[in-house]
Amino acid sequence: MIIETKQLQLYYGKFQALKNVDLTIPEKSITAFIGPSGCGKSTLLRTLNRMNDTIPGVRIEGEVVIQDRNIYDGVTEVEFLRKRVGMVFQQPNPFPKSIYDNVAYGPRLHGVTKKSELDGIVEKSLRSASLWHEVKDVLKKSAWSLSGGQQQRLCIARALAVEPDILLMDESTSALDPISTTKIEELTRELKKQYTIVMVTHNMHQAARISDRTVFFLNGEVVEAADTEQLFRAPRDQRTEDYISGRFG
Repeated sequence: MIIETKQLQLYYGKFQALKNVDLTIPEKSITAFIGPSGCGKSTLLRTLNRMNDTIPGVRIEGEVVIQDRNIYDGVTEVEFLRKRVGMVFQQPNPFPKSIYDNVAYGPRLHGVTKKSELDGIVEKSLRSASLWHEVKDVLKKSAWSLSGGQQQRLCIARALAVEPDILLMDESTSALDPISTTKIEELTRELKKQYTIVMVTHNMHQAARISDRTVFFLNGEVVEAADTEQLFRAPRDQRTEDYISGRFG
């Protein structure tokens, strides 16, 4: 297992958003987090690269172990962690820079300065994000000139450019049209050959289509975690059954 949470609890002030989350996430697979709004799935995703650190009043107890290292041990540097754990958000958020400079941003931040090396990283990352052939002749154009779906794939390329082991995707297709969503789903399936992918989705059909494992959250707790086919075909918990059948949520 590449990721493991142990008795993880998270508080926003007095409100407990995560309750005793014990979870393991296998390597080079797609794990989907599902559940109604406010159930804790995005909060958990953001604990995996310490995105919650900047929120006033947040308190975290328990452990998040990534590659045998507790990232809340007081020693792990956020910069080191973010190189290992990339993230793609709900809304495409390219920087107000060229397509090339968006992808080269992370490598430059980590000390890569040689143009030939940056050129190779940019091409490799854009190819990995299935975007190279669409933009290879316009790399100097603003990233904002791309369509929404292309911008999201550019954000994936930007995340891949620093060679992470894990890619977090927070509702990364919810703002896209169906064609762009299909492209991102196909890309995600391809990327799991090299990366461990953890995704939050409100779309249960999407979780069923592309994930290997699915975790159902409710009121800050993990109700059920299982292979996706098993969870949707024969859930063990009645609350899971009620949610996937549309009785609530």
